[in-house]
Amino acid sequence: MASTTPQVWLITGCSTGLGASLAIHALKAGHAVIATARNPSSAPSYTQISSLGGKWLPLDVTSPTAGDVVQEAVKLAGRIDVLVNNAGYSILGAMEDISFVPSPPLSSYGACTCSAVSGDEEAHAQLETNFFGPLRLIRAVLPVMREQKAGTIVNVSSVAGVDSLPSSALYAASKFALEGASEALAREVSPFGIRVLIVEPGAFRTQFLASFQSPRSGMNPAYENTPTGKTLIIMSGLNGTQRGDVEKGVSVIFDVVMKSGVASGVEREVLRLPLGIDCVGRYEKKVESMRADLEAVRPFITGLDIEG
Repeated sequence: MASTTPQVWLITGCSTGLGASLAIHALKAGHAVIATARNPSSAPSYTQISSLGGKWLPLDVTSPTAGDVVQEAVKLAGRIDVLVNNAGYSILGAMEDISFVPSPPLSSYGACTCSAVSGDEEAHAQLETNFFGPLRLIRAVLPVMREQKAGTIVNVSSVAGVDSLPSSALYAASKFALEGASEALAREVSPFGIRVLIVEPGAFRTQFLASFQSPRSGMNPAYENTPTGKTLIIMSGLNGTQRGDVEKGVSVIFDVVMKSGVASGVEREVLRLPLGIDCVGRYEKKVESMRADLEAVRPFITGLDIEG
């Protein structure tokens, strides 16, 4: 049943793109929004969100104290009904080219930024922002939502969290991790009246592709004429031509969260929300591929129980 009570939304990554558009959509629908960004006053959406009554809090999701923003939001609004983990970025390149240092101390990469990724921290930095960042917010908001006996956690993943293309290994890994955690979380918190929704956007016309990171080491020439190199060329040329309309996308997200509008007749409590025709196509091919793999090996994988 759709809720008619105004909700309090805490949304990360509201400078531009999907986060900003969702914040504006929720505000125009009469809800309260606490938007976050690293530097709110310099966010392109700062004035519009503020003029609609939105509140801002500074937030670096990679900081060990990122979860503190939840209590700050509660002080401002009294509760949190919807947490949207949207902040993120991508590093695209051959997995071999992305730098990785085993088990660095947390302090060595806890303050990294999307625009300044140390050459030795590229893999960790990707996971810090896209996976551990949301986890910090989730852990902080759960006691609040459990006490309320209600709440919705929206984790913005990607079609790459379902179908990983060459060149997206670390980005996809961060989103696959977020999806796996979200799936378990949904089962853990449902007894408390808390819902989890995984949003999986396809290619929407935001600045996301304009700001993707490349490995500092550059591309190994061995990959130039392989699917990896060719995919990177396609990705680089896609910015500004994506088919997805952000406003339409956030309208669907809002409706599914609120169980209103286009989602008012959906009886199932959906866990995953693929967005865009391109996403749906890749989703269907992935399901078909997994089914084909299963059927190919089924004859010799089912009779493996201990006998007797």
